[in-house]
Amino acid sequence: MNAENVITLNQLHQMPIGEVVALPAKTLAYLQQEANAAMGRIKLVNDLLDGVFVRRFSDRAASIRQETGKDFGLIRFQDDDVEVSMDVPKRPSWDQNKLAGIVQTIRESGDDPAQYVEIVFDVSERKYTAWPENIRRVFESARTVKSGKANFKLTLCAKEVV
Repeated sequence: MNAENVITLNQLHQMPIGEVVALPAKTLAYLQQEANAAMGRIKLVNDLLDGVFVRRFSDRAASIRQETGKDFGLIRFQDDDVEVSMDVPKRPSWDQNKLAGIVQTIRESGDDPAQYVEIVFDVSERKYTAWPENIRRVFESARTVKSGKANFKLTLCAKEVV
């Protein structure tokens, strides 16, 4: 790109959307590359800081967690004039085959498994499209298709040399 045609990400941020839409595709491709590079740099800095925080605060946090018996959740402590908050989310996972057996046992005992577990039915889209038409028709009334967010990638093409 010519130096006079370069728009920085800071300039882009301040431009009205109508002006941005009217930019040449080549400029938009350049801006997308710059934004991706900036996000990569930010991720590297965030990863570095996360590593620093772990090295600096994990021993103290582990000690507090042991004293309080709190393996998960939010803890806070002071480091000089800074309050340090450390959140360790709890992310349980369940063995689906074992849960199915438990649900069957509950059902056989005469209880309603919905009182204890959430039962979710799902169909893989890949399997659905591979089914014979007569089977798909049975499921069609239960199927809704929504579109996701569109993603664009602009790539600068090398000019052909004639």
